[in-house]
Amino acid sequence: MADTLEFNEIYQEVKGSMNDGRLRLSRQGVIFKNSKTGKVDNIQASELAEGVWRRVALGHGLKLLTKNGHVYKYDGFRESEFDKLSDFFKAHYRLELAEKDLCVKGWNWGTVRFGGQLLSFDIGEQPVFEIPLSNVSQCTTGKNEVTLEFHQNDDAEVSLMEVRFYVPPTQEDGVDPVEAFAQNVLSKADVIQATGDAICIFRELQCLTPRGRYDIRIYPTFLHLHGKTFDYKIPYTTVLRLFLLPHKDQRQMFFVISLDPPIKQGQTRYHFLILLFSKDEDISLTLNMNEEEVEKRFEGRLTKNMSGSLYEMVSRVMKALVNRKITVPGNFQGHSGAQCITCSYKASSGLLYPLERGFIYVHKPPVHIRFDEISFVNFARGTTTTRSFDFEIETKQGTQYTFSSIEREEYGKLFDFVNAKKLNIKNRGLKEVPGHEAEL
Repeated sequence: MADTLEFNEIYQEVKGSMNDGRLRLSRQGVIFKNSKTGKVDNIQASELAEGVWRRVALGHGLKLLTKNGHVYKYDGFRESEFDKLSDFFKAHYRLELAEKDLCVKGWNWGTVRFGGQLLSFDIGEQPVFEIPLSNVSQCTTGKNEVTLEFHQNDDAEVSLMEVRFYVPPTQEDGVDPVEAFAQNVLSKADVIQATGDAICIFRELQCLTPRGRYDIRIYPTFLHLHGKTFDYKIPYTTVLRLFLLPHKDQRQMFFVISLDPPIKQGQTRYHFLILLFSKDEDISLTLNMNEEEVEKRFEGRLTKNMSGSLYEMVSRVMKALVNRKITVPGNFQGHSGAQCITCSYKASSGLLYPLERGFIYVHKPPVHIRFDEISFVNFARGTTTTRSFDFEIETKQGTQYTFSSIEREEYGKLFDFVNAKKLNIKNRGLKEVPGHEAEL
């Protein structure tokens, strides 16, 4: 038997949205890579507790439960792939891949069972529907009634807003069934409450998107942005990537937090949180924890008392809490010696940073493009003057980004960088003519 199984065009169900990607099963575990965001979910083989195969809207689906209660759902399998998957689970994970059908009777009364982070509404032994409790944003009770509200996913065409359960009164003394139901939900729900004290607070930080000055309170599981008009609570689980980028003037630093799902302000979505720091600004920071707690939780990455540049302190605290690497510019150096290129995107002027695995543009609107999603790049003549050129990127999804008004002197450096990264260049030009100028 093969040591790995790979499936393309598999869909992961996340809050009502079907995210396409690739699923890979190996002896070590299960890996799913999202085609759109590049986010990788890795489930260790030792963590797997149960595997369920069932018929779903997109053919057949695989539901995986882990020992700590997490649920992962993958759709898009063919019926003929069951035997192959079942044998693989037995051989490498020592698990029986159970076949379970959903109940389609259409009844609206049944039994609610709580298991791990899942609420299952069953009729007899068959589930009618399941609700991952981590999707619950609020749980309220009324007389014989429990209402669940859900976190919304912007990528979903149709979103489930709330579900109400009628809980009939029982004769048991001392136990309120409605309250017991609500407590079961709240114990696993992702309800963000600012309980307890913040680990630390950064005052009046300059934020470029969303614009304004915000106090940032750092809590163990989320960060709280508090401004004059808006308030945001951002769970660390929604942080995709962290970037620390030096400004071209060498006096300022951008700290960029990539979010999925984004934060909302009315109808506006912010996929990136961008903070701007002056390099000269220093801070002394004391964490609101005792030294034993700091050592136990952060294992030397943070200390109770720290001092240094403000941008270093913010990035260090964020890195320790979010547990993600901070991406910094690679070895690219532009004509002026800076690690970025001045250009325009849409109507605004900004900075394009060539990174080790992608490009990021700040700041309005912020754009992050990974190399693995780029189909080709194109160097085009400037539309208004010959002293500048345009740099175009087209992704495999067909989206085109045009960074215009780049100084001609940057051409050689950018061309060499793109070449070294083995990206497809659409207009490679006359190869027999030496130098870069002939290609433009």
